[in-house]
Amino acid sequence: MSTAELLGINLAVVLVLLTALWAVSVAVRDTSIVDVFWGSGFVVVAWVTYALADGSADRRLLLAVLTTAWGLRLTIHLARRNLGHGEDPRYARMRERAGARWPLRSLVVVFWLQGVLLWVVSLPVQVGGHDPTPAGLTWLDGVGVAVWAVGLFFETVGDRQLTRFRADPANQSQVMDRGLWRYTRHPNYFGDCAVWWGIYLVALAAGGPWWTIVGPLVMSVLLIRVSGAAPLEQGMRRRRPGYDGYVARTSGFFPWPPRRRGQPTS
Repeated sequence: MSTAELLGINLAVVLVLLTALWAVSVAVRDTSIVDVFWGSGFVVVAWVTYALADGSADRRLLLAVLTTAWGLRLTIHLARRNLGHGEDPRYARMRERAGARWPLRSLVVVFWLQGVLLWVVSLPVQVGGHDPTPAGLTWLDGVGVAVWAVGLFFETVGDRQLTRFRADPANQSQVMDRGLWRYTRHPNYFGDCAVWWGIYLVALAAGGPWWTIVGPLVMSVLLIRVSGAAPLEQGMRRRRPGYDGYVARTSGFFPWPPRRRGQPTS
């Protein structure tokens, strides 16, 4: 099987699954279920690749396991946080603006768009699992796993700390600046980003699919500029009275010790 054929099969599988999920979302009037599926979609791609690709069996398995651990953790976290709480306000606003056109519009601008993004971000998994050289694992695989592990730690611990913080009614109008949140304003997004750069390094160890760097680059842009840190901070500045001070002393993305009073903010 050629790389193009494998990529085509994975894209078809992702779009079929997301079309089925779209049908469910129309029935339950909740577009935000697509976010819960996001992590699981990568898991599907990883195991389809493992089953069909011709690359090193060790690396295919490693990529599948790394992707599965990340994807299932994210799916479980989002399911616990989101399901049963109604449609995400972002999608509710989009539904209101589109009116009767929303069901069909959401298929294209939400479900299929996320499917294509998922497919692009997962290119390191697909191509890295298909390249047959080198046959065994290398030191670069080890570096990739280490970067992935750092990312998963930040993402998992950051999400857990934020969940506990929000569960305390005394923190309702407070800014989360404890634990990992003292060192970066977005430990969960930083962790997500690091996970995919780690996976890219494992794919790179497969023998040279350097162009799959588009995967972690797209994920980084999404997390920093499009749907992650930047839009979230706009809302936080309006809703949290102490957020500007938090911004002044805390690194925006990459973990770093908090600034002392009087230090420059750039």
